[in-house]
Amino acid sequence: MKRLLFLALLCGICSAMQAQQTQKPPLHGKNWMAVTGKPLAATAGAMIFQKNGNAVDAACAMLAATCTMWDVLSWGGETQALIYNPRTGKVIAINALGVAPTGATPAFYKGKGYDFPPEYGPLAAVTPGTAGGLCYMLAEYGTLSLKEVLAPAMEMAAGYPIEAQTANSIERGKKYIKEWPYSKAVFLTHPGEKREAPEAGEIFVQKDLLATLTKMVEAEQEALRKHKSRKEAIMAAYNRFYQGDIAKEFVRGCQEQGGLITMEDLAKWKPVEEEPLHVNYKGIEVYKLQEWTQGPMLLQSLNILENFDLKAMGYNSTNYIHTLYQTMNLTFADRDFYYGDPAFNTNPAIKGLLSKDYAKARAKQINLAQNDAAAGPGDPYPYMGKTNPYLHFLQERQQLTDTSSGRKPGGFVPKHDATTFLPATDLSHLYAANTTDSAYMDRLWRGTTSVEAADKDGWVVSITPSGGWLPACIAGNTGIGMSQRAQSFVLDSALCPFNVIAPGKRPRVTLTPSMALKEGKPFLCFGVQGGDTQDQNLLQFFLNVVEFGMTVQQATEAANINTNQLWLSLGGTTMKDREPRPGSILLNNNTTEKTRNALEQMGYHLSFGERTSGPVNAIYIDRVHGSLWGGSSNHGEDYGIGW
Repeated sequence: MKRLLFLALLCGICSAMQAQQTQKPPLHGKNWMAVTGKPLAATAGAMIFQKNGNAVDAACAMLAATCTMWDVLSWGGETQALIYNPRTGKVIAINALGVAPTGATPAFYKGKGYDFPPEYGPLAAVTPGTAGGLCYMLAEYGTLSLKEVLAPAMEMAAGYPIEAQTANSIERGKKYIKEWPYSKAVFLTHPGEKREAPEAGEIFVQKDLLATLTKMVEAEQEALRKHKSRKEAIMAAYNRFYQGDIAKEFVRGCQEQGGLITMEDLAKWKPVEEEPLHVNYKGIEVYKLQEWTQGPMLLQSLNILENFDLKAMGYNSTNYIHTLYQTMNLTFADRDFYYGDPAFNTNPAIKGLLSKDYAKARAKQINLAQNDAAAGPGDPYPYMGKTNPYLHFLQERQQLTDTSSGRKPGGFVPKHDATTFLPATDLSHLYAANTTDSAYMDRLWRGTTSVEAADKDGWVVSITPSGGWLPACIAGNTGIGMSQRAQSFVLDSALCPFNVIAPGKRPRVTLTPSMALKEGKPFLCFGVQGGDTQDQNLLQFFLNVVEFGMTVQQATEAANINTNQLWLSLGGTTMKDREPRPGSILLNNNTTEKTRNALEQMGYHLSFGERTSGPVNAIYIDRVHGSLWGGSSNHGEDYGIGW
């Protein structure tokens, strides 16, 4: 009888989830779906679909439009993508992240007094990747010309009504913008006035950017006139950007302002098509980019959470929140120490990190009654039949942390066997009473956008681009803002031996598109903005759909938790700026008093917000009905269009 009552209650919960009202309506489409972080950019995607472009064409158009709108990225940034190719039935990964330039070494930055590369300006820049990534994706997997795909962005560069969010970001950042002459000329349209930034709704014109995009299209069209193939013509535009007159002006403007990027750096850089990483969660294959992103942290988390009955715990119950938080403690600790550019890594740990046996052992570590403030990196090497070559760095890591926080070094004793793990220093002393101070939360949440597209022929695309956000340093007369992604490198091997800055190396980024297949066919594509919170929110979005039966729109709006018990990837120039805040947790305002009290008893430090889901965008491929469902977050300016 009790079992029947429990099942009835569970069914009632699931029914309630299905009936849950959302602030934004779900999106439906039969032919295509375009979802991204800006309404005008979603419209750009719709325009390309109406020209009979496929999902790759539309995604590239949305990417170009969002880059032209500046608020959270620009043309000098980086692009990361997952694409499902219906012709091969495979998911492919596009790595269009820039690399550290010539001269970018730990000694160079330490000589300038930095603990990390700076947040802003020319010395924060890696080589631009978005233009190359867009050209590569379009040439290999799109159907339209670069001229057609860039048309909406070029029209916007000629003048578009700027949004309040972007205009106000310019005004807030004008102290930095005034330091860079090319940025000042573009952004401060009312110099000397009380408000020097554009007004919301003002037509914002970018002549230099329009000239740059025009040069790329001219290169393509000239190649077509010479009877080059569509692919060759698009790559002619690519070459003009990275080796021609655009590159020369970019380098000149960068170096004039103190940057390091050279012509050789641009010419040598290439986007990389690579195999994505994936794990199976209860019959669903979940795909992420390789460990040059934080994406595998979500895969590791799913492997650990598979050992718990999450559905029985209940959505956002005390036990569910605690289990999620403790799991993320472990996977973020692994991310912070073991992730980095695999091209520079001769002893990768990722195979062990994604091992199901490793996950089971990590799951056994979780204290079900208390937050573990000292959760640290594990030892995945025995799960690959190897010995960990980085144990000495873990010892040094504790000493670095102790020194930066003013504590005396603690007693660290590494464990070497395959069933025990490496404890981190206890950082609970670093917890500040005010966990929501604006500088810290800005670093934690620092945004970008996401681009999701799908079509009736089976193409599915998930992109998380970023870089060159406001306040951006524009390189010469190109109209292109330089990336700030070098700040995600570290300067000490003890913090992360895999992610120490070096010329030609990609930083370990937070950017993390996602895709899931069920029975070998596309099931979900999803992405989110928000720095170190990205995979936290995407993990919970996925569980909301798979474990709790929510629609994609419900799942994008549903209340999540955020943990601050991790090393920040962005912002701040000292160790103290980035150190973890053990037990610090962001909860939704609707969290019950009972849950709040229980979590405090478990060692958590609580803060609250009205919206905690992050701006998630997603598409669900409904194979039962032959349709597409779009979800576009109610948290931000995210927007979608379907047909």
